Amino acid sequence: MSDLQSSGEIRPVPLAEALAERYMSYAMSTITSRSLPDVRDGLKPVHRRLLHAMRELRLNPDSGFKKCARIVGDVMGKYHPHGDAAIYDAMVRLAQDFAVRYPLVDGQGNFGNIDGDNAAAMRYTEARMTEVARRLLEGIDADAVDFRDTYDGEGSEPVVLPANFPNLLGNGAAGIAVGMATSIPPHNVAEICDALLHMTKPLKKGIRPLPTFEKLSEFIPGPDFPTGGIICETLADIVSAYRAGRGSFRIRAKWETEYLKGGAFRIVITEMPYQVQKSKLVEKIAELLYNRKLTMLEDIRDESTEQVRLVLEPKTRNVDPAVLMESLFRQTDLETRFSLNMNVLDHGRVPRIMNLREVLQAYLDHRHDVLVRRKNFRLGKIEHRLEILNGYFVAYLNIDEVIRVIREEDNAKSELIKAFKLSEVQADAILNMRLRHLRKLEEMEIRDEHATLVEEQKEIKRLLKDTSARWIAIEDELKDLRKAFGPNTEIGRRRTEIADAPSDVVIPLEAMVEREPVTVVCSMKGWVRAIKGHIENENDLKFKEGDRHHFALHAQTTDKLLVFATNGRFYTLGVNKLPGGRGHGEPLRLMFDLPQEHDIADLSIYRPKQRILVVASDGRGFVVNEDGLIAQTRNGKQVLNVSGDVEGRSSYAIQDDHDYVAVVGENRKLLLFSLSELPEMTRGRGNILQRYKDGGLEDAKTFKLADGLTWKLGERTRTETEVLQYIGKRAGAGLMAPRGFPRDNKFGK
Repeated sequence: MSDLQSSGEIRPVPLAEALAERYMSYAMSTITSRSLPDVRDGLKPVHRRLLHAMRELRLNPDSGFKKCARIVGDVMGKYHPHGDAAIYDAMVRLAQDFAVRYPLVDGQGNFGNIDGDNAAAMRYTEARMTEVARRLLEGIDADAVDFRDTYDGEGSEPVVLPANFPNLLGNGAAGIAVGMATSIPPHNVAEICDALLHMTKPLKKGIRPLPTFEKLSEFIPGPDFPTGGIICETLADIVSAYRAGRGSFRIRAKWETEYLKGGAFRIVITEMPYQVQKSKLVEKIAELLYNRKLTMLEDIRDESTEQVRLVLEPKTRNVDPAVLMESLFRQTDLETRFSLNMNVLDHGRVPRIMNLREVLQAYLDHRHDVLVRRKNFRLGKIEHRLEILNGYFVAYLNIDEVIRVIREEDNAKSELIKAFKLSEVQADAILNMRLRHLRKLEEMEIRDEHATLVEEQKEIKRLLKDTSARWIAIEDELKDLRKAFGPNTEIGRRRTEIADAPSDVVIPLEAMVEREPVTVVCSMKGWVRAIKGHIENENDLKFKEGDRHHFALHAQTTDKLLVFATNGRFYTLGVNKLPGGRGHGEPLRLMFDLPQEHDIADLSIYRPKQRILVVASDGRGFVVNEDGLIAQTRNGKQVLNVSGDVEGRSSYAIQDDHDYVAVVGENRKLLLFSLSELPEMTRGRGNILQRYKDGGLEDAKTFKLADGLTWKLGERTRTETEVLQYIGKRAGAGLMAPRGFPRDNKFGK
């Protein structure tokens, strides 16, 4: 297109082709020139330009500060043709010790805080480089890296920094490009140096290292975030993430328990997960408290100064701190996940996902290239200086003749070159030499300098020829770096703990829900509601026209409701999720998947380890433990197998002292038999309880024989103790029920 434009020729081009070409150009420009970091120095262009501009302004760590507005102005005017706000935001982040593990900018003034407050305007803040930034720029004047023209062609900027600091892994990176993104967490530099030193050992023998990721994880156990916290992942998951270059790390806040007088306690959060704003976290927890979703927590307050201190007050001293924190981890940003996606630009500026070993090797290769380039640059400087010194030696040996030529000859330079076989560089040096340099002492200093430079020249040439010597030099640099940022230093100590993945802490439902007494009411048509309090007189309850009372259970909001349907399935509902007592409630069918051809057979409150009797209309049944009835899905759990016209009839809670089963059929025949004759099963048709010529089973219950058989008559309960004639073997026909037995053939509950 550029050729056509320069020639002035216009050619028709399909719109789709033109758009595709321009979109790809835009996408590649975004990827390579804005969003993705370089694997060698770990910097995006804006960060690299910031540091380069600060170096040119001589804002070294030991120098004074300059206004950030001045720095931003230089970057925008010379190198980065974007808005000042974007540049300043990037600069502010490099100065925030809670955002960057090893800050590159030493800020003076308000640069924001962990609560999410913004930094002051650039006209009020000042900055200079840190020691880390100085190391990243170290050797940039010694031809260590290539330079390119700036956007306006009036200057030059480095393509990459020498990077005597593993910044990509040390500080991490994050960015979103077109069609790809990067997310690299920060790591501990001392640990990175240990891994790099391990990889340099075979390189000294000319062998490309291939250490296992398990071995690298011994040196780099995981990320090291500036805000601390605890990484809760298994070693296998961490190794897998580093091997693929993709994964995630679970980060939890660090907390401790402070015990008070009288057995009371409070929980104090001392470290936050990375990139979690403390003020927003407090607001979220306060909102959950207001909505009664954190029933174990009474209050939260922020007592932070420079150190994080969030105080959590439990509702009672009986609350388990681990259970309380587990509920907070599940519902708030006290637990977050930080993704790993090491999508970076390689040496050829090609974006790709690298694993940990490739990233470390790319950094070593870069440092090797920098070393070779710096040594060649130094070698050229030495050769140039030696050439000048050799010219000085000629001048000292022939000082009288040199003075004569300078005084008498019109073209002294050419005459000196001709007379003493000098180079132009040597002749210029002699002509520019001051008279005071002709003293004897100066000659001795020049000879000492010459000897020193010759020795250094030999050493550099030996180094450039010896692969092992070069890697030994790189090892020395890494050891010096590790010493400066070692675990014994304040900035180098590991801040984030590495822990195993937490075991699943069972949070009881009552811990998550405020405990209140309610009465669960269900109508004949299956409309259910939870009325506050335990209602004694159920006759006062109102129902929809054509509907009437069916079930009423006293429960707590922390209970679970077991719904037994005629299809033999048990469904589980939290009582706290039932509609309130206002109105007529809601249909149970909307709360789980119950087929239209089936109805609700029975309701009960779940009690751990409670045994219940389940029976079908064909007279079969068995005993089942309630722990096996809890359903995790809307489809429920099949317990009683039924088919055809057979339906689930009822379920009855068996008390510990119950020893007999009472069964009554539609024919009003009553049969009693020992509970020991029934098996305990988890699923099936069960055994025959009572045989019928016509009809089927109507109701069944368990009871204590010594106390007699009871049944409900309206509001009264009748107890029949003379029941010996009804006792028989399981699967018998039974006898006609006694006088006064309910007409509906129901024992009632």
